[in-house]
Amino acid sequence: MEEKMKESFTMEQMETETAEMTSLQYLNRDNAVFSRTEGGFVSLEYDGKTWERVQIIRLFPFTEPDRFLSIRTVEERAKEIGVIVDLQDVDEDTGQMILEQLNLHYFTPVIKRILDIKDEYGYAYFHVITDRGECRFTINMGSNAVAHLSDTRLLITDLDENRFEIRDVNELTMKEQRKLDLFL
Repeated sequence: MEEKMKESFTMEQMETETAEMTSLQYLNRDNAVFSRTEGGFVSLEYDGKTWERVQIIRLFPFTEPDRFLSIRTVEERAKEIGVIVDLQDVDEDTGQMILEQLNLHYFTPVIKRILDIKDEYGYAYFHVITDRGECRFTINMGSNAVAHLSDTRLLITDLDENRFEIRDVNELTMKEQRKLDLFL
């Protein structure tokens, strides 16, 4: 008898947890209040609960950067609280605060010019000019450090997991393209 109760409790608990994990809550100006904390983070009040700090993740960072934003807890095993379908669904101040957080999380300088690339012992040493200034970084040539986002758009991740973007390789000079081609 006890075993059956234990089994049914486990099934009920699993069903409840599954329902929570698969439910999708939409957050907007009518049901969620976002505020800035003293430390510069974002807190959330929603559905009678308060989260002192939340993280904001782009579900489609390259194709829909201002849409489908997942609001999650900050624990190691973050749980999704809800989704903002579009930044237009929140007031202007909240939208600005969310964009600030996203820009910090997704800091990705855009490479405008390639000054030099050297290859030594399986590593490529880049010297570039980005939209944020001159920069040097290193990638491991044996890893997946260069992701092709399209035929002309590249995302390069260095050894420290910093991201750099080349929005259109065709905008680089032929000399820069040849340097880059040696390492792709």
